[in-house]
Amino acid sequence: MAKSTYKKRDTNTLVIQAQKGDIKALEELIKRVQKNIFTMFSYLTDKRQDIADLTQEALVKMAKGIGELKEPKNFKSWLNQIVTNIFYDYIKKHAKENNVEIDNDKLMTIKDKIGCEPGERCLFSEMEKLIRAAVISLPDNLRIVILLREYEGLSYEDISRITNTTLGTVKSRISRARLRLQEELKEFI
Repeated sequence: MAKSTYKKRDTNTLVIQAQKGDIKALEELIKRVQKNIFTMFSYLTDKRQDIADLTQEALVKMAKGIGELKEPKNFKSWLNQIVTNIFYDYIKKHAKENNVEIDNDKLMTIKDKIGCEPGERCLFSEMEKLIRAAVISLPDNLRIVILLREYEGLSYEDISRITNTTLGTVKSRISRARLRLQEELKEFI
């Protein structure tokens, strides 16, 4: 099958094909999700080498475990569960490092919006750094839920299931995270 035909397929079809052992379908899935996974981890930690390692670990777990996914339509939620579990393991491993050091020069920047004037590009880049620093400074339990909600667009119920916490706890954490971010960024927004 031609490589370009895989690019045209929807995610559910690719998942089903990957589960049947189609390596090209799995490669296309990896291409589609790796940037999002990397970005998600870049909001969870500011250590660039760790971000790359965590992303690779998530992609390997996805590739190895794709056959265990019962419903292809749940792929995104299943993948977010993998990312969350890897992050929780990372937190446990690095529990001794209580202080999060944020180096704005090392923070990843999202590509400039297409068509922005040079001044807007600079402003957008600086604002992204400030937002990223504010998110990274959140406690781990608030950071993961706010990213799953705002970045991944998951429902409170999905976040509750992924983080293995009650619905009320998820809502409370998201609310607290939003308040902290508003407070942290109030002079900029």
